[in-house]
Parts: sequence; structure tokens; C-alpha cells
Amino acid sequence: MSAMVMGPAMPNLVPARVPGRATSTRVATARVATARVERAAAVPSASHLRLTARGRSVLWALAAAVIAAITLLGTQAAADGPAGAQEVVRHVVAPGETLWEIAESIAAPTEDVRDVVFDLVRLNELPDAGLMAGQVIVLPAD
Repeated sequence: MSAMVMGPAMPNLVPARVPGRATSTRVATARVATARVERAAAVPSASHLRLTARGRSVLWALAAAVIAAITLLGTQAAADGPAGAQEVVRHVVAPGETLWEIAESIAAPTEDVRDVVFDLVRLNELPDAGLMAGQVIVLPAD
């Protein structure tokens, strides 16, 4: 029979390598694995992301750009109040009178008559620019 003497358990100590002597890799591997598990348990997973000063400044600049874009677009996207009703006058179309003649009479000196005709067609919801004698249309009061 052989006798074996066991020393006190010291899991954190790794024996020094003695030249010419084989060491047990199982024990060393188990200790390394245990140390890794303990380190992983001690450090929360969120701390794996570490921002440098440059990274923090980029993050702040990005956040400021997003806030500025939202602010600028938000002010432009604000709805206007309801548009006021346009002042109009009724006009009865005389025989032989055309929409072009009516548009010429109400157009400003620098305004294109074609634009005024288009506005009158749109304002009166006409299917085309043709008028009939006795037809009542509305004209802008300006």
C-alpha cells in the first residue's frame, strides 16, 4: 500500500513548473475555466461596450443632429389654420362673352391671362372653359 499526503486546498494557486516534470493540464484548464466563469458572472454583459471619448462625442453629435432635424421638420409640418373664405362676386355671363374676356377684365396688369382662366375654371368647378349665356359664375372680388 502506498500513502498519500494531501495539503490544504488552495484553488487559486498554480504550482510552479519544474523542468522535466509533467504537469496535469486537466487541473490547470479547470482552474482557468473556473476563473473565466467567475469573471463573466461578476461583470454584467452590458459593460462589453465601452465608448471612448471620441465615440461619446460622435454619439452626442448624432443625437443633437436627430433632435435638430425633428425640430426643424416639426415646425414646418405644423398645420396652418383653416383658410379664410375667398371673397367672390357673382357674374351673369352675357351672350357672346367668353371666359377669356372675363379673365382679361379681372387680371392684374402683370398677371398672365391663362393663369386667371385656369383659376376661374377651378373656382367655378367648370368641366372646361366654355360658358353659356345666362350662366352664373363667381369671380374673385380682388
